[in-house]
Amino acid sequence: MSKLREMREKRANLWEQMKALRDAAEGRDFTAEENQSWDQLDGEIEALTRQIDRDEKLSERERQVGDVDPIPDPDTRKDDGDAQKRAADIFARYLRAGERGISAEEFRALESTRPELGGYLVAPQTFVTQLLQAVDAEVFVRQWATKYQVATNESLGVPSLDADPDDGDWTAELATGNEDSAMAFGKRELVPHPLAKRVKLSNKLLRQAAIDPEALVRARLAQKFAVTQEKGFFTGSGVNQPLGFFTASAHGISTGRDVVCGTTTAITADGLIDLKYGLKSQYWPRAKWVFHRDAVKQIRKLKDQQDQYLWQPGLQAGQPDSILDTPFVVSEFAPNTFTTGQYTAIIGDFSFYWIADALDMTVQRLVELYAEKNQTGFIGRLETDGMPVLEEAFIRGKLA
Repeated sequence: MSKLREMREKRANLWEQMKALRDAAEGRDFTAEENQSWDQLDGEIEALTRQIDRDEKLSERERQVGDVDPIPDPDTRKDDGDAQKRAADIFARYLRAGERGISAEEFRALESTRPELGGYLVAPQTFVTQLLQAVDAEVFVRQWATKYQVATNESLGVPSLDADPDDGDWTAELATGNEDSAMAFGKRELVPHPLAKRVKLSNKLLRQAAIDPEALVRARLAQKFAVTQEKGFFTGSGVNQPLGFFTASAHGISTGRDVVCGTTTAITADGLIDLKYGLKSQYWPRAKWVFHRDAVKQIRKLKDQQDQYLWQPGLQAGQPDSILDTPFVVSEFAPNTFTTGQYTAIIGDFSFYWIADALDMTVQRLVELYAEKNQTGFIGRLETDGMPVLEEAFIRGKLA
């Protein structure tokens, strides 16, 4: 049996235990012990879900590009190995005896005057094999959205049908039906906005670090730009930044697409049912829910009127977890304030969120600007905009 299948079956078993726990407490609150058991099971399911998602993405990536490591040159391997042993020996003597245990030249090979600005990367490669960092928040709107590339001096105009004629009239052979002047057109316009960030590193660090600092800067700029864009796609104001789908606006998704999906403090099963069925069925095949993890924690305890749990785990490869038969994603950027009038959920076809890019991310290297400080600068830039272009394709949930 494959590892993925084992994890899915283990997750399904944990879910059955959670359902049994909930069923046993039907009509009353959990005891302290039951609450502890529920939270433990819920945590295990969350951990398995993340592992399943990672393994599925890794399998897909290996299928697309393979997983082949280059074969190093034997002589290079030998030289690198000797250098690493020498560095490890120096570092070990420094740890045992401090500066007295190594020569001035050996100390300079390990020294960095500002550890918090990169000196921690200068330890021997046998001591530092990977960089420790907090897990990155996942970004996914770009995966679903419709994307366009425009020239840097252009915007993207999107015509919209703002008022539709009434349906046709049954009439006599020579009649023409009632006059209707309601048909009207508008325009949605996307104007790519600049996004930039500047980072400086010491030239000594660039020369000595075991980890490639320049590659690290590029990777982190790419991730941080992705996060900034994702925040804009969720909650951006539309002023010199994208217009978010959790932002009420006549230019994107207006309050006319809001549905109350709970009490003043919590999401309810009936509220989620109202949300889904407020969306036309034509949008269901590509629709997805978006929640914060705090919202999903509430939803896992909810049942519909047929006493069925709304959340269902995916058991087969490629089959996602679902709520009311619709896949969902969990994002750190979704709202999670459960008070009166606050947004807590959205369901929709996110291909109707459009993104216009005028400049993909570029990184410019500044060699001379910081030469007096013996530093090299890096400037990351991109230009992009995004907005919902058809509000009918979305339904947004808020608390009463």
